[in-house]
Amino acid sequence: MKIGNFDIDKDGVFIIAELSANHNGDFQIALDTMKAAKEIGADAIKIQTFTAEEHTLNCSRDDFIVSGGTLWDGRKIYDLYNEAHTPWAWHEKIFDYAKELGIICFSAPVSKKSVDFLEQFDPPAYKLASFEITDYELIRYMASKGKPVILSTGIATIDEIQDAVDICKREGNSDIIVLKCTSAYPAPLEDANLKTIPNIAETFGVISGFSDHTLGITAPIVAVTLGARVIEKHFILDKSLGGPDADFSLDKQEFAQMIKAVRDTEKLLGKVDYSMSEKKRQSRQFSRSLYVSKDIKKGETLTDENLRSVRPGFGMHPKYLQDFLGKVAVKDYKFGDRFEG
Repeated sequence: MKIGNFDIDKDGVFIIAELSANHNGDFQIALDTMKAAKEIGADAIKIQTFTAEEHTLNCSRDDFIVSGGTLWDGRKIYDLYNEAHTPWAWHEKIFDYAKELGIICFSAPVSKKSVDFLEQFDPPAYKLASFEITDYELIRYMASKGKPVILSTGIATIDEIQDAVDICKREGNSDIIVLKCTSAYPAPLEDANLKTIPNIAETFGVISGFSDHTLGITAPIVAVTLGARVIEKHFILDKSLGGPDADFSLDKQEFAQMIKAVRDTEKLLGKVDYSMSEKKRQSRQFSRSLYVSKDIKKGETLTDENLRSVRPGFGMHPKYLQDFLGKVAVKDYKFGDRFEG
């Protein structure tokens, strides 16, 4: 599967820097954040395409006030989304700047209207945010555009994940990535349940990954060891900027450390390999083999005193030691000779 010029089957883990609300309403900060993401090696920048009206009602009744122990308790949902949104007037320049930088750019729309708006920029993929996983008509419409669909599980039940995957496939779109996601901000480590990542790939027949809201960089590294092929993490230019998502975002230095750790993890994981490389072959000189540990005369009995398994590894394989003990030498041997039978 390709997203833009990135081939997920060949190019390694696809690392997405989530801009989210970390522009704080400042267009130049948005551009500077994109540039920083490119500089530190992120593969993609992801924005969000919505208006507050698309998300909720401008209502002050209790149902529309955030509660439940979040970072945003007491705030009106409408006001929160109004603050967090990326102005639609910025989008053209954002997509153009991404092309100039050479970084992949795509978005998470929340309605058919925002999908239609994004189509003019020909994004290489669509992302479905975790809280939209129950909007089946939106999933269908996104999938119908024929571009890879990235789904965050978040609040979804297993049946809803299956429904979302099936909806995409019914639209003739099998380019599906499902990200394990914990919809808590920040997400407690004990709620991450990263063992779900390989199960997602197995259960739903999709590429699996991880949309991370934990603090720090440990979770993405573990996710990669478990088979995550996509990592998404909130990225902020500088945490001193503040904003709705700052507390669970990585700054430039932290994100760079995460990218390096992920790339190092990929190297460490490598592939299943039992072959005898040249390095292995050279190192075998330090393995054990059979050597003469005392002078032996022809006809003398071979014992564990005059024939031993020691380093280096130029002699006969130690597995043959028991085959020779108790037998008689067929020739003279000197101390330190390689034993070759």
